[in-house]
Amino acid sequence: MGNGAAGKRVVVIGAGIVGASVAYHLAGKGAKVIVIEAGEIASGVTGHSFAWLNTTHSGPDPIAPLRSAAIAEYHRLEAELPDLNVQWTGALTYGAGLPCSASRLNRDDIRRLEPKLKNPPEQASYRAEEGAVDAVQVTHALLSGAKTHGATVLTHTRVLGFISRDSTVIGVKTETGTVHADVVVLAAGTAIPALAAMLNVALPVDASPAIFIRYKTQPSLVNGVISNSAMEVRQRVDGTLLAAEDYLGEAFGNQPAQIALRTAKGIQSELDGVISIEPDGVFVGLRPMPVDGVPIVGFLPNINGVYVCAMHPGVTLAAIVGRLASEEIGEGRVSAALEACRPDRFCRSS
Repeated sequence: MGNGAAGKRVVVIGAGIVGASVAYHLAGKGAKVIVIEAGEIASGVTGHSFAWLNTTHSGPDPIAPLRSAAIAEYHRLEAELPDLNVQWTGALTYGAGLPCSASRLNRDDIRRLEPKLKNPPEQASYRAEEGAVDAVQVTHALLSGAKTHGATVLTHTRVLGFISRDSTVIGVKTETGTVHADVVVLAAGTAIPALAAMLNVALPVDASPAIFIRYKTQPSLVNGVISNSAMEVRQRVDGTLLAAEDYLGEAFGNQPAQIALRTAKGIQSELDGVISIEPDGVFVGLRPMPVDGVPIVGFLPNINGVYVCAMHPGVTLAAIVGRLASEEIGEGRVSAALEACRPDRFCRSS
């Protein structure tokens, strides 16, 4: 293959969408990849994600280059992996804080895009290039692609610790034995701080809860992603309506099941044709949120052989970060787009 990745032993801890993307890209470069997952594939926040490929951001954005590249990377993955499906539906946003970079639509345009909206606003922003994915399906497609290139995936395998020699990690201790590695990638979402603590490193990644709701309702209510003050919804091709809401705690009135019922009423008030709408699953997903809001991507300082991938929004950034991380890990090619993400900005021994 003529690159530094060929034959390199890489252990990726975490089989969510980010870990799957890193594994796929590395395996495609000839690395010997083993993915270790404590539960099932996509059993963390990947499985409970609204999965809107949303590239907008209000205010200064240290990762603007990553967001701007995210859409093109998903198109590339679609071409490489026929089983990976993206709904390129576009996204309509209105209410407070319209993104400046999006197209502005008037009420007639909005009605043409989303004819079931009862009271379309006078103005909305629209990004035709955005879409959404089934994050679990994408994760499986990426891991299937990685396996085609020789990767191994070990599920229900808990990491117990690391093996180090002279400040270099050379392996991972699991319940079923030791796995030797030239590089270990921490891509386990909210479990990353606990893994880093095994290396005496403190990584400030919070578990940020959000509510993900599935509804049984009528088909063809929503064509794309709609985000406003009343609802954030999209509809799968099978008719399932998906919604995202803020987590407000477990106090009476704010429990996830109660929020799901309130959201259903809000959707009924916003859309025509909702004859019935029944929650078909209410989930709290724990998003790995670095304390400064910027992804943590790169090699740990002071410890050789450990690379971190912790980020939100993970689904949006998975494709681009997976490719760039594979170039850094496999080929030593440093990415300027990841400079704002380096762990040494706050990484320290604990």
